[in-house]
Amino acid sequence: MASSMLIGILITFLVIVLVLYLVQRLPLDAKMRQIVQVIVIIIGIISLLKYLAVF
Repeated sequence: MASSMLIGILITFLVIVLVLYLVQRLPLDAKMRQIVQVIVIIIGIISLLKYLAVF
């Protein structure tokens, strides 16, 4: 049980990092890129909190 939760958290964290990396590679202006990064981080934190059974 604990190992599957740990694997889920690790996979979620890796997906967040990958999406943030891909956002950096997009040809967007700095303001739009920052907005997208904040949105991705918020969604990632909510997803991690779901794994920890907060929600």
